[in-house]
Amino acid sequence: MNDFFSTIRKHQEQKLPFVIYSKPNSSSIFALLQQDDTLYKVTDYSEKGFVFASFDEKQLILIPEKESKIISAEQTAVNFDFNKIEDANFDAEAKTQYEDLVEKGIQAIKNEEFKKVVLSRNETVDLTDFDFIVTFKRLIHLYPSTFTYCFSHPEIGFWMGATPEQLLKASGSAFETTALAGTQKANLEEEISWQQKEKDEQQYVTDFIIKRLHEVASAVNVTEPYSIKAGSIWHIKTDISGVLKENSTLEEVIDTLHPTPAVCGLPKKKAKAFILENENYDRTFYTGFLGELNSSFAHKASSSDLFVNLRSMQIKDNKAILYIGCGITKESIPEKEWEESVNKSMTMKRVLNIKKNSSC
Repeated sequence: MNDFFSTIRKHQEQKLPFVIYSKPNSSSIFALLQQDDTLYKVTDYSEKGFVFASFDEKQLILIPEKESKIISAEQTAVNFDFNKIEDANFDAEAKTQYEDLVEKGIQAIKNEEFKKVVLSRNETVDLTDFDFIVTFKRLIHLYPSTFTYCFSHPEIGFWMGATPEQLLKASGSAFETTALAGTQKANLEEEISWQQKEKDEQQYVTDFIIKRLHEVASAVNVTEPYSIKAGSIWHIKTDISGVLKENSTLEEVIDTLHPTPAVCGLPKKKAKAFILENENYDRTFYTGFLGELNSSFAHKASSSDLFVNLRSMQIKDNKAILYIGCGITKESIPEKEWEESVNKSMTMKRVLNIKKNSSC
């Protein structure tokens, strides 16, 4: 695996685009090393490669298979120690601003403008001795049940993340997706109990996805909701699968699903308009989507495996910009939503505060 990462480091030193990623519960790591610095884009979703899309879908960046060297490796066991992170270290002004934003969202819901809205914030953390390869190894070590990635393009920037949410897995006419909502901090418990607010939020997400999928699918199957642990966070998850109609395209299915209620709200258009008007910052690629597009190098047949860009951070000028969002319903309490956002920020903060054992 050392040769794998040394190849990537040499590529990065040439300031060429690349992506490294590992899928949930997989020991395999893949990398696409683009051989030029062109900014390729998706035009009709017939392309093959790795897509990196912004929240508003105005930027559909592609690392094409045909323009890339593709390498892979298997994970090896690495031991890490990590420092305890104090939840109390936060910006009081940021807390007030976020709670005010949440209160504004709650009032809009009570005024029946929409049922749910996902409101986010960003937070900047100073970095010392940052190493993207060490950080990526920490990601896959800490969050093996998530889609972990490191994406770099000189015209786009440098992003890393560990997302628990699948947007779409499609091969031929068969597809899979998930409905994910609800958040609780994980301690040592084996099971988790959910409040009505979180159950309602999950049901909103599930109902929306099923309704939209019936527009492009001939059959839709749904599991019962269940709890899933992603790093230090519990979520409620429902698995959804089915068969697409003969005339449905991949582009139509993606447009049907993105942005999901888990990152935007319900109804989608009204919630998105509220977000764009009130968040007062550009999400860029946070809550966009990313992953394999019509990929064939890791599969027997061409397939797409896309994830929602949650629990992500942008690395810029020796700083990490963390992105965190929470689902707001009429039962939400601003201070609790702030606490939830702090808990979610720990996903990336744990990675950035880990120190490696001498035995590694």
